[in-house]
Amino acid sequence: MLTAGFNTLDSIAQLLTVLLMFVFVLALTFFVTRWLARYQKGQWAGSNIEILETCPMGNGKYIQIARIGDIYVAMAVCKDTVTFLARLTEEQIKMPPREEKKNRNFKELLQKAKAVYPEGGEKHPKEE
Repeated sequence: MLTAGFNTLDSIAQLLTVLLMFVFVLALTFFVTRWLARYQKGQWAGSNIEILETCPMGNGKYIQIARIGDIYVAMAVCKDTVTFLARLTEEQIKMPPREEKKNRNFKELLQKAKAVYPEGGEKHPKEE
C-alpha cells in the first residue's frame, strides 16, 4: 500500500516535468522563429530585387514580374529553369494601391462574423 502512493506521486512528478519541458521547448521555438523572421526581413530590407507579382500557370510553373534596381522584367519560372520573357517599363505595370495592414484582433473578427450570421445559422451570406 505504501509503495502505491509513491508510484502515483512519481508518475505525477514525471508528468509535470514532461509538461514543463514541452512548454519550455514550445516557447523557445516560438521566440527563435520570431527572431529569425525579423533577422531575415532585415537582410532583405533595402534590397534592389523585389518580386512584384506572381501568376501560377500550371504545376510548378509561374510568370513573375520583378523589379531589379530600376528595371522591370517578366520571367517564366519553372521547376529547373528561369526564362526571360520581356523587359517592361514602369508605365506598363499597373500597381494596385498598397493598403496598410491594420492589426485586427479576434474580437473584431468575431463581431463581423456575428453581423453576417446573426442567428448562427449555416446559410451562406449570398444565398439570402
